[in-house]
Amino acid sequence: MKKVVISGTGVFTPHEVITNAELVKAYNAYADLQNEKYADEIARGERQPLDHSSEEFIFKASGIERRHVLNKSGILNPEIMHPMFPKRGDDELSLMAEMAVDAANTALQNAGRKPEDIDAVIVAASNHERAYPAIAVEVQQALGIDGFGFDMNVACSSATFGIQAAADMIRSGSARAILMVNPEICSGHLEWRDRDCHFIFGDVCTAVVLEEKNLAVATNQFEIISTRCLTRFSNNIRNNNGFLRRSLPAGLTDQRDMQFMQEGRKVFKEVVPTVSNLILQHLEAENIEVADISRMWLHQANKSMNDMIGRKVLGRVPEPREQPNILQEYANTSSAGSIIAFSQNCDDMEDGALGIICSFGAGYSVGNVIVKKRAI
Repeated sequence: MKKVVISGTGVFTPHEVITNAELVKAYNAYADLQNEKYADEIARGERQPLDHSSEEFIFKASGIERRHVLNKSGILNPEIMHPMFPKRGDDELSLMAEMAVDAANTALQNAGRKPEDIDAVIVAASNHERAYPAIAVEVQQALGIDGFGFDMNVACSSATFGIQAAADMIRSGSARAILMVNPEICSGHLEWRDRDCHFIFGDVCTAVVLEEKNLAVATNQFEIISTRCLTRFSNNIRNNNGFLRRSLPAGLTDQRDMQFMQEGRKVFKEVVPTVSNLILQHLEAENIEVADISRMWLHQANKSMNDMIGRKVLGRVPEPREQPNILQEYANTSSAGSIIAFSQNCDDMEDGALGIICSFGAGYSVGNVIVKKRAI
């Protein structure tokens, strides 16, 4: 069985940024317009008025301070409240492929690899721009990679599940090196008109190069010691949009559940023990002491959730360097969050140091990747 390393990572960050202050101003203007529009119904008690949002509410609920997006003008327009993208021709790269190529080029450079060194492309993300042809095949062509590509979706755990899929193929010998990318246009499936969640998401793309350990040439490598995935069905995080949308009865084709929905308190209560228990069980199965884990790169959805998982796993409050947090800058970027945290907070680790990449989300799904720093 071949051993596998992560030899390069890359992050594409959109240049447009929305601060909490900008977001609150736009949302409150939208709320005022709606309350004015439905003033008579509100006065008769037939409709509840929309409450204002605030910077304090957002930061307390999430720890988020700003987010990067592909288009902010549409999101911040009280009469639109969603991103606006110009139509692209069939001969142009899709948005997701464009993001993926940018992040992939950085990852390939960091791995010391060229496209001809890669055998496969996996695009793992919580939503895909189209059903077919696969975005991965488009990325493969754009980069000039031979071999094959496919898309996969396990919501916020897509990246860690993608790493496991790639690692398994390399271990078995069906590929030598694989590019796994996570283009997340979360602004497109967020309901910006909902006060309870209008601040949660941002856009980004991450990329990871995985390859056989004995073939890797990068100076900064992480050997994959073990992977473990878990899924248990829950409808508490969902998006009911899909290709059957036009087949619904009239009036049901643009309902609230066509965008991101979650039962936040239920998710917090159920996901925290599931994630912390899986991490502990995974470490025990690999005969790794918790004290030997020097870093945890967790899914970046909610600071309070991560803080509690860290305490349950370590038995104490994690130091900032032990559990890096990038949520304040990027917001929730779905499957890309833990990879951003890993990419930006791994170079300083000593040779032989152990860490764990962990993502979790809708499904429920949880994915763990235990890695060891390998300095060359």
